[in-house]
Amino acid sequence: MKYFSTRGGMTSASYGEILLEGLATDGGLVVPETVPAVSAAQIEAWRDLSYPELATEILGLYATDIAREDLSRMCHAAYSTENFVHEAIVPVTHLEGDISLVGLSEGPTLAFKDMAMQFLGQALEHVLATADRALNIVGATSGDTGSAAEYALRGKHGISVFMLSPQGRMSDFQRAQMYSLTDDNIHNIAVEGVFDDCQNLVKALSGDLEFKREHDLGTVNSINLGRISAQMVYYFWAWLRATDDVDAADRATYEVSFTVPSGNFGNILSGHLAKSMGLPVRRLVLAANENNVLDSFFRTGVYTPRAAAETYLTSSPSMDISKASNLERFIFDLLGRDPERLAAAWRELDETGSIDLRTEVPRFVAEFGFQSGTSTHADRVATIRSVFESTGTLIDPHTADGVKVAREHVEPGVPMLVLETAKPEKFPEIVFEATGERLGIPEHLAGLLELPQHVTEMGNDEAALRAFVAARATRR
Repeated sequence: MKYFSTRGGMTSASYGEILLEGLATDGGLVVPETVPAVSAAQIEAWRDLSYPELATEILGLYATDIAREDLSRMCHAAYSTENFVHEAIVPVTHLEGDISLVGLSEGPTLAFKDMAMQFLGQALEHVLATADRALNIVGATSGDTGSAAEYALRGKHGISVFMLSPQGRMSDFQRAQMYSLTDDNIHNIAVEGVFDDCQNLVKALSGDLEFKREHDLGTVNSINLGRISAQMVYYFWAWLRATDDVDAADRATYEVSFTVPSGNFGNILSGHLAKSMGLPVRRLVLAANENNVLDSFFRTGVYTPRAAAETYLTSSPSMDISKASNLERFIFDLLGRDPERLAAAWRELDETGSIDLRTEVPRFVAEFGFQSGTSTHADRVATIRSVFESTGTLIDPHTADGVKVAREHVEPGVPMLVLETAKPEKFPEIVFEATGERLGIPEHLAGLLELPQHVTEMGNDEAALRAFVAARATRR
């Protein structure tokens, strides 16, 4: 399996190589040259596998340059009961009607980002040791990517992490998880601005090939295809669990739908790739918050990212994103996987501030299964309250966005699987507003909010970030 850029200007590379690169050398995003196809019989053969065994099978279709025994070891280390609280790793539980919840927040930072990041931490260390290289991760987070990356990479040999986050735009719990770490290879930088400012700084450094090579820069944001590939696993897992009680003769074509709270389009892109591989997925429903650029795109066919100053501060902060990096990978498929057409579309975006794909709208549902919806703060409060009152289950605000939109798109007789984003304990204020329930810190994280925090505050200043990274980068 080889990988190339959506914009056509990168020499094809192996899985291990693209893990270290992150952003493609021509400024595009890395995609597989071909998406591997799996048959219904193959998927059925995976039914009785454990989660790490399933991960080995699926990732083995992409990481063909990593020996199978090494890949198995990494998957078992990543998806162990030491890292994940629930013995199933990903529990699937019924919520209401045809709606179920896919539990993705059983990991060390209580958020779905752990699902990909724990594997990526194992894979990066393995690839670096094999290549005798160092790697300096420069990433941006709107809430959960940062802590998941730092917990997966803390203390890893040959790796340093420089994680940018927007000042004052994460929950107290999210800040405490990141800023309380004291590992020498972890550097937290709070940037004056919003997530999109942080993401633009990361892209500026990654796009400077001389600086990138000199300081061995990489990224673990969802622009890194390693994360996207690891996230595909739980789509297959959830489909298998949703069909465990379906008559064996009907399973091969039994479709389910997924609703995915979305900000940077990485999580739902993994579902798109899983569907492209052959997983029987009927609908991929994107749930946005008030920063609903993606919902607008899937309704109108016009993609118009907002300026950073126009990004709303909401009660589902991990989705406070107005420029979705991973949408480029879907548009690449939409445009026939043609790098020239994709590059032209991005030139249009740079020149006019939007991309007009209105003629393609009928294909969104008919060919790709995409639908979308928007949720507001009032919707989140009402959804958290109604789910708690009817089931006794507490959900976080991002998952509430998902449930609200799922209720609008669920079809009779078609299971709707909502991907959980995080534990509600990370967002106690809105849970209290909705239910009157006061959530404490989970027992194994007691005292987290009282720990000293270590963070460098910085303006939205590319030169200052360059100097900071250059002075602290891990060397080969």
